[in-house]
Amino acid sequence: MVRHLDQLAYLIYTSGSTGTPKAVAVTHRGIASFVAEQRRYGVAAGSRVLHFASPSFDAALLEILLAADAGATTVVAPPTLYGADDLAGLLRDEAVTHAFLTPGVMETITPAPSAADPLPELGTFIVGGDACAPTVAGRWIGLGKRFFNAFGPTETTIMATLAGPLTAADTAPMLIGPGVTGARIQVLDESLATQPAGVAGELYVAGPGLARGYHGRAALTAATFVADPDGPPGSRRYRTGDLVRAITDDAGAPALTHQGRADRQLKIRGHRVEAGEIEAILRSDPRIGGAIVTTATGPDGTAALVAYVVPA
Repeated sequence: MVRHLDQLAYLIYTSGSTGTPKAVAVTHRGIASFVAEQRRYGVAAGSRVLHFASPSFDAALLEILLAADAGATTVVAPPTLYGADDLAGLLRDEAVTHAFLTPGVMETITPAPSAADPLPELGTFIVGGDACAPTVAGRWIGLGKRFFNAFGPTETTIMATLAGPLTAADTAPMLIGPGVTGARIQVLDESLATQPAGVAGELYVAGPGLARGYHGRAALTAATFVADPDGPPGSRRYRTGDLVRAITDDAGAPALTHQGRADRQLKIRGHRVEAGEIEAILRSDPRIGGAIVTTATGPDGTAALVAYVVPA
């Protein structure tokens, strides 16, 4: 029996950037706040929601709650189904109306430019888990879909920010939204000073969605769930390790764009370079579907920046 909103709801493992699995302790308060945010998607009793994510991915809980909160139907994808024509066939045959997909999976079912809508019943897409290419989002938006771009670590109860429904103008650059319901978003530099609009900084998140911390990992919890001097006494904020930039969207409202990871800083000839920022600029080109920036040593022994790109 739940006696308090701050009791533990579940543990879910995440490797993060260290590669060492750690159990994130999520509370009922975080789930309640998350469910309130999900009502933006317009799920009703007659809706049909896809359940596609692995149980090891917290998006699986997103899918379950999305249907359960509205009394909608859950369409469970077979575990042997991964994408492409098989997934498109399931979405079409089961008349799915709402689906959460990662960008990599979504790309396998995205129609060619100027193609007819292959999934007329599917009215709402939520994408998350990785950076979504503007070209992919633009094609679905062009077909009249309600398209949402979700972002956030497991430590903030599935997501921290949400953009949408997006317009074509919101994909150049691709927005990840303002904060979700109850979230307090801060963009800070290395000295914890607030970054002005247009300048990249590390994303910090506070609010009811914050997990308790990492189960049995007190030192790691203390290093990432830090004191929040701008909140109520005793409140905390989570250091996401993600670089973001605060801008205004096409309607003049505040929004964020993702600039990569703060822990992927490179040093070239004494200059610190954020590889994620360069990747974000490259991915904003509609001709590019993916990009990775790293360093390579030239014939003269000096380091140089190298970008690997995948055409859209």
